[in-house]
Amino acid sequence: MTRLTHDRYCDDIAHQVDLLRSVVTSGADLAATVPTCPDWSLDELVRHTGRALRWAELLVRTRAQEEIPDEEVPDRHGPEKVGDPAALDAWLADAGRLLVATLREAGPDAPAWSWAGENTAAFWARRMTHEITVHRADAALAAGLPYEVAPDIAADAIDEWLEIVTFVQRVMPHTGAGELRGTGQSLHLHATDPGPELNAEWLVELTDEGVVWRRGHAKATVALRGPLTSVLLAFYRRIPLDSADLEVLGERELLEFWLERATFD
Repeated sequence: MTRLTHDRYCDDIAHQVDLLRSVVTSGADLAATVPTCPDWSLDELVRHTGRALRWAELLVRTRAQEEIPDEEVPDRHGPEKVGDPAALDAWLADAGRLLVATLREAGPDAPAWSWAGENTAAFWARRMTHEITVHRADAALAAGLPYEVAPDIAADAIDEWLEIVTFVQRVMPHTGAGELRGTGQSLHLHATDPGPELNAEWLVELTDEGVVWRRGHAKATVALRGPLTSVLLAFYRRIPLDSADLEVLGERELLEFWLERATFD
């Protein structure tokens, strides 16, 4: 699958950081629990995201050949005072600025260790784009604010998630992803709003050797239909399948089986 350009990812990291900052400064309660990440408050979610940006920046800037421990990431904790929107906003803005500048200077082919074995700056540009894209949804949902994503970014986030699931299934077969096998049962994701030029449809098949997927339209065991942003959020388990603008056709149990097991854990 053709990925977006390095510059497109860099541009969107900057854009997503700005949008997340707008949640921080919206007057939302930073102590509120994030419904989609119930172990975190909104303040903790933002700190997690900023810390991830700073970690990726350090890996790319130093051309790391191995994993860098979390404790070596500069300014990883963020502002000392919890629940201070101005300080948290400034810290997040600085993390985004540093990462984008480092990625642009490095270029996509610069070496940098990654957990996925794709040891380039390009990996981190894409990964951090979608890290923020999804966690911004968490923040917006916690704050009761609207959420939208550019169609090309949303579609690429689904591609990347499917790549991650197949990677985890291959290298960690003992996890939930290892159970995503079958005899040809299939899922179809169908975004109803983008034009045909984006080809925002996916077919995911469960074979005895594991998950196989491609972009395109096809009849499947179960289909998830709706606007692309909603399909993305449901596939990432951020909104329920019963959301008003989503439609599940066919064997819902198969889709639920997938969602329960398609995780990093």
